[in-house]
Amino acid sequence: MSKYEIIIYWSKDDKSYIAEVPELAGCMADGKSYQQALSNVEVIINEWLETAKQLNRTIPKPKGKLMYA
Repeated sequence: MSKYEIIIYWSKDDKSYIAEVPELAGCMADGKSYQQALSNVEVIINEWLETAKQLNRTIPKPKGKLMYA
C-alpha cells in the first residue's frame, strides 16, 4: 500500500467517484463506489510507480497530508 495522499470525490458529470493522487502527476482513477475508486487508484499508483522506474524518472517521496488554503 502506498503512502501517497488520495483525494476521492463524487463527479456529477461522470456519475462516478474520482480518486486523484496529487503528488503523482496524472495519477487518477474512477469507480461506481467509493471503495471501487480507492481500489482502482491503488492499482494505478503501482502502475505509475513501475512505469516511472522503467523510464528512470524521479519518483516523489510521499509528503502525507497536503495543506490547502
